[in-house]
Amino acid sequence: MRAILLFLDGVGIGRNDPESNPFFRARLPRLRSLLGNELPHSRHKAISTKGAELVPTNATLGVPGLPQSGTGQTAIFTGANAAKIIKRHFGPHPTTALRPIIDEKNIFRQLKSKGKSVCFANAFPQQFFDYIEAGNRRLTVTTLSCQFTGVPLLRTESLIRNQAVSADITRSRWPELGYPELKPITPHEAGKHLWNISAAHDFTLFEYWLPDHAGHSRNMAEAVEILERFDGLLAGLLEDFDERDSLLVIISDHGNIEDLTTKTHTRNSVPCITYGKGHKEFAGKIRNLTHLAPTLVKLFDD
Repeated sequence: MRAILLFLDGVGIGRNDPESNPFFRARLPRLRSLLGNELPHSRHKAISTKGAELVPTNATLGVPGLPQSGTGQTAIFTGANAAKIIKRHFGPHPTTALRPIIDEKNIFRQLKSKGKSVCFANAFPQQFFDYIEAGNRRLTVTTLSCQFTGVPLLRTESLIRNQAVSADITRSRWPELGYPELKPITPHEAGKHLWNISAAHDFTLFEYWLPDHAGHSRNMAEAVEILERFDGLLAGLLEDFDERDSLLVIISDHGNIEDLTTKTHTRNSVPCITYGKGHKEFAGKIRNLTHLAPTLVKLFDD
């Protein structure tokens, strides 16, 4: 059994309106194909096809206010309702009070305790490691989870060997970070690399934070390009995908990019998309963000 989780930051289910929602302006042939040539919107949130399921997933978790990344990602990657625990939504990083929960319950630790091999496929430049070594503690839920459980954070060398994926998918920013030898690649190539990386692990995570950035910028052209880049990665990932023993899950922590009329997050449901082995049963267990981690862990019970 191989499970791949694509985490998209800041993607909700919005209106069917190309003036405000870049999903309905972007060219997304692979995503549309996966979903029966449909895209979710506020009047048609759930999609079921022969091979895939999309279920609208509650990101508010019974707490007033706008969902935020720190609490939303803690819910996704631990199964704990972080917003209820601290009585508010908080982000972009988790609060100090949430760190023990992330340490104890993060999905990497839970899977490693079952003897499973895990991988966080994102590559990080040296500047990130300098930031950590300087004593900075404002880390994301995913990087904290890796630190707590001894999961390696992949470096430039892994990216050069195509054994990691750039957070921007195409590596376009790496030359300006001081790595001129890293030339841009196509999103399709990045998706192929991600599939090959997953072959060596029971569970592989890739995190794509640019949708949230585009939502805050309210730049339609940027938002469209970022979504199309993801669609290319999805096409490359699925080119050799084996539905007999592999499951793909795509989920987000809160809405944002789907409504460019506002710079803030939204309270919209987020999509949880499943494809591959047991996808329908998996999707049937997801109603809010806290259901993701325990459902994924249970996949590996047998």
